[in-house]
Amino acid sequence: MADSNVLEKLVSLCKRRGFIFPGSEIYGGLTGTWDYGPLGVELLRNIKNAWWHDNVTLRDDIVGVDTAILMNRTVWQASGHEDAFTDPLIDCKTCKARFRADQIPESQCPRKPSKHPGEFAECQLTEARKFNLMFKTFVGPVEESAAMVYLRPETAQGIFVNFKNVLDSTRIKIPFGIAQVGKSFRNEITPKQFIFRSREFEQMEIEFFCHPSTSEQWYARWRDSRFQWYRNLGVKSDNLRLREHDKAELAFYSKGTSDIEYLFPWGWGELEGIAHRSDYDLQQHIKFSGKDLSYFDDETKERYVPHVIEPSAGATRSLLAFLCEAYAEEKIVDEDTKKEDMRTVLRLHPRLAPVKAAVFPLVKKDGMPERAHALHDDLRRRFQVFYDEKGAVGRRYRRQDEAGTPFCITIDGQTAQDQTVTIRDRDSMKQERVATDKVPGYLLERL
Repeated sequence: MADSNVLEKLVSLCKRRGFIFPGSEIYGGLTGTWDYGPLGVELLRNIKNAWWHDNVTLRDDIVGVDTAILMNRTVWQASGHEDAFTDPLIDCKTCKARFRADQIPESQCPRKPSKHPGEFAECQLTEARKFNLMFKTFVGPVEESAAMVYLRPETAQGIFVNFKNVLDSTRIKIPFGIAQVGKSFRNEITPKQFIFRSREFEQMEIEFFCHPSTSEQWYARWRDSRFQWYRNLGVKSDNLRLREHDKAELAFYSKGTSDIEYLFPWGWGELEGIAHRSDYDLQQHIKFSGKDLSYFDDETKERYVPHVIEPSAGATRSLLAFLCEAYAEEKIVDEDTKKEDMRTVLRLHPRLAPVKAAVFPLVKKDGMPERAHALHDDLRRRFQVFYDEKGAVGRRYRRQDEAGTPFCITIDGQTAQDQTVTIRDRDSMKQERVATDKVPGYLLERL
C-alpha cells in the first residue's frame, strides 16, 4: 500500500466498473452514504456468504437469526447506548463546520483558510459536547417522546434479546453461538475514507455463549480463527495484524478485546473486534426487562448467566480491505498490440470475485458467438459468468482484470475443429486449451 494515491484510484475504479457509487449522486449526493452497483453487490454478497458458510453452515454450534432494525427503546437504554453511545462534537463558529473533537488539532479548525470569511487564525471553536450517534425516528403518526425509537447502531442487541427464544425453540446447549448479518446505522459526525466510515453499513456478528469457566479459552479460539479467516481469503500477513487492547482501552465489563486491523492507504483501521463481554449484556437485559435469561444445565444441575464472546466484523469494511489488497498495477505485453502496456487488476480470491468467468467469442462470425452463448448459458447454472463480444479480445481481458474475474474463456477457430477452448488465468495471464465439456469441472476445481 505504498502508493499514496491508491485510494483515489480505487474509488475511480469502483465507480467506473460498477462496484460502488456515491449515494443520491444525481442530486448532489448525501455524505456518508454509498450505493453498490452490479459488481459491488455481488462482491458484498460473496463476502457475507463466505462468512455465513464458514461460521454457521459448517458448524453445529452456531445458529442464525435476522432481527428487526427497529426495536423497543428500552433495549438501547439497557445496553447503555442511549446514554453513552456518543462522540465528542465541536463546531467552528467561523465556517459553521462540525468535527469530532478527538480528530482535529487543538484549537484549530481543520478546514482550509479559503473556507473562512476572515483570517484562518481567527477561527473560533466551541467547547466539545457529547453527540449521540443513534438515528432517531418515530413509530406511528405522532412525533412525541413516547413514540421515539432508534435505527439500530449494531446488530448485537437483537441477538441478546432473542437469547431465550433461541434456547427454547432449538434446544441447543451451551456452548453455542447466534449469528446475524444485517444493516446498522450511525450518525457519524465526520464520515470519511470512502466506505470505511459511513452512516449506513453492514455487520457480520456472532454472540457466542459459554460457561464462565471456559470463556477465556473460547475468547482465544475465536480471536485466532477470525484472524485466520481473512488470511485464507487472500489478505497478506504484513497488511493484517491482531492487536490486543491494553487495560486503558477496555470497557469496564470486558475481560479482553482484540482488533483485527488492516493497513489501508491512510494507515491501520479496524476490520473486526473480538470481545470478551463477560455476562454484562444479558445481566443488563435481565435488569431492565425483568425476564430470566439464565441458563440451566440439565447435566450438572447448575444455573448461571453465560459469558459472551463477540466476534463483530464489518462486511463493508471487509469489502474495502479485500479491494485494497487485490488492487495492483503492473507492466505487461498487450495481447493485441504486443507492445508494453500497463494493466490494472483486482486479484480477488476466487470465492469473493463477483464474476467467476467471462466467455468471449474471438470474432463475431464463423459460429463463434453461437458456441460462446451456449457455453455461457451452461455455465451460468452454476457460476456467476459474463458474456462479452465487444472490442478486441485484449481489451476484453483488461475489463475483466479490473472486475477481478479469475478466468476468461475464449471460443476461437480451433473450437469447431477439436471442441476445445482457451482459458486465460487472471493473475498469471497464462492460457491453456481445455475441452469444452471439461470447462465446468475445471472452474469448479479452482473456484
